[in-house]
Amino acid sequence: MAPTTLADIQQAPLPTPTKQSSQTTSDTGPSTRSRPDNPSQVQVLGKTKSGKTLKVRSYPVFDNLEDERLYRKQHLAAAFRVFADRGFDEGVAGHISVRDPILTDHFWINPLSAHFSLIKVSDLILVDESGVVVEGDEPINLPAFAIHSEIHKARPDVNAACHAHSVAGKAFACFGRELEMLTQDSLRFYKSHAVYREFRGVITDGEEGRRIAAALGDGKAAILQNHGLLTVGGSVDEAAFWFISLDKTCQAQLLADAAAAGGYKKIIIDDDEAAYTATQVGGPEKGWLAFQPYYDEQLAKTKGEFLL
Repeated sequence: MAPTTLADIQQAPLPTPTKQSSQTTSDTGPSTRSRPDNPSQVQVLGKTKSGKTLKVRSYPVFDNLEDERLYRKQHLAAAFRVFADRGFDEGVAGHISVRDPILTDHFWINPLSAHFSLIKVSDLILVDESGVVVEGDEPINLPAFAIHSEIHKARPDVNAACHAHSVAGKAFACFGRELEMLTQDSLRFYKSHAVYREFRGVITDGEEGRRIAAALGDGKAAILQNHGLLTVGGSVDEAAFWFISLDKTCQAQLLADAAAAGGYKKIIIDDDEAAYTATQVGGPEKGWLAFQPYYDEQLAKTKGEFLL
């Protein structure tokens, strides 16, 4: 199967939507403006002057599961390159996984000591739910397995998970608090993120992984206190974009908090607007689509090296 391009992609839904969860509060009143009851996840103008309807990119339709397996591996390898470009790497910490579409109790993940910026499709490791390496000749990170295996078991709707120790993520995680709904982008995580507050050092056992999965619930993200960030999605594209957005949202929150300490009042988006806008900016189709420019960038920058 060739790498995905704009011309190749057909209209289709993502594998499974990521559900909403958790709690966030608001201190302003409800909105009364008129609006559609079922807003679109993807806001687009899609007609030419001649009246031709233009198709928006969406998760592709596959003729067989082998093609979907290759697609998932290609986009997983691209996600590592994207993370490297944004500094979401630190030694051997950090990992992204994607469920295998054929062996659905197996997942693909990065080898322990490969730098994110160098990972290719052929480097990826396939591991089963007991931790046995089924494909590949390098070990994987034990904490990665402890976290990802339990998330994949607990969430059949989740096909991918991302965890890394980004600078803004670590800084915000030390407070053990949820995000405030301060910006439109933060609304991607409205009632769909949680805080895991039981820091117990390096995660090396399944029990700790199960506690993290339980804290995540049916949401799309978790802030791991004193540790870092975790995001999930129905596709690796979706999960990777949520991570990029969550990191930036943490950074914006820290800047807003610093300004508030100087006397400026933060304005919280009210719950009514937050709930409505979350359906526009936080759905799985929007998450998948938002990652495609990053995939295209890697394809152009590397001339497809990560596909090997």
